[in-house]
Amino acid sequence: MFDQVVFAGGGNRCWWQAGFWDIVQPELKLRPRVIAGISAGAATACMLYTNESRWVMNYYADVLCHNTRNVYWGNLLRGQSVFPHYRIYRQALLDIFAERFDSLKTAPEIRIGVSHLPRWLGARSAVAAGIIAYNIEKYVRKTLHPTLGQALGFHPEFVKAQECARLEDLAGLILQSSATPPFTPILRRNGRPVLDGGMVDNVPVAALDASPGLVLVMVTRLYPREQMFVVPHGEQKRLYVQPSRKVPISSWDYTSPAQMQHAYDLGRADADDFLARLPRLIEAAAHT
Repeated sequence: MFDQVVFAGGGNRCWWQAGFWDIVQPELKLRPRVIAGISAGAATACMLYTNESRWVMNYYADVLCHNTRNVYWGNLLRGQSVFPHYRIYRQALLDIFAERFDSLKTAPEIRIGVSHLPRWLGARSAVAAGIIAYNIEKYVRKTLHPTLGQALGFHPEFVKAQECARLEDLAGLILQSSATPPFTPILRRNGRPVLDGGMVDNVPVAALDASPGLVLVMVTRLYPREQMFVVPHGEQKRLYVQPSRKVPISSWDYTSPAQMQHAYDLGRADADDFLARLPRLIEAAAHT
């Protein structure tokens, strides 16, 4: 039914996507040819083809049970990072994908987006400009597909997960797609600094093939639109689904693993509603 699927970024909010997918995929027997993902959305897509959501949630519950803060200011005196996120996230990716890394070879083609910095800005200036533009789009303009990042000179690159020969390469690619200072350092790809793919577009439809058909697009935050809506793009019809309410966890909160379950459960509940409404949505898509 859906030849291509998009997993938007969103940090911990992407647990909503996992819950949604765990209901919708087996019910519709989805076998997408292409998946486009950004940041934690890309990590979620890879997770769904290499592990079980329940195992990963239990993993995070165990790893994060002793992490009581998102900021450790005392580390400044020791010359260490005050944010624990990069260290925890990197090890989690290595552990989650370890046993079934080879199964990605038979998974859909997963295209993971990173943002290259404007050539006219230094790395630190680009980070500041990118974060300001990102937050203007998110909180002021509330645009589904932002334009400020590209106007500043940020440009995307999409890399196939299947091009990663080693587990460490895949973890590195996802970390590059998720690079959001100060939670992570500025990372480099082929010697060039990159940032979170969301600096260009957190909903990476630019990675899709232009082929006709239905595309499922799972976003993780609320936009001033209906919960489910269709956007035509030539002969392609993109069916967007957003959470029915604000996902109950912050993107970079590494102190509340129990909230991951709540986000996941919301995704499952929204999936049931989606399946009930799907015939009408498909009919509407046919007339757009």
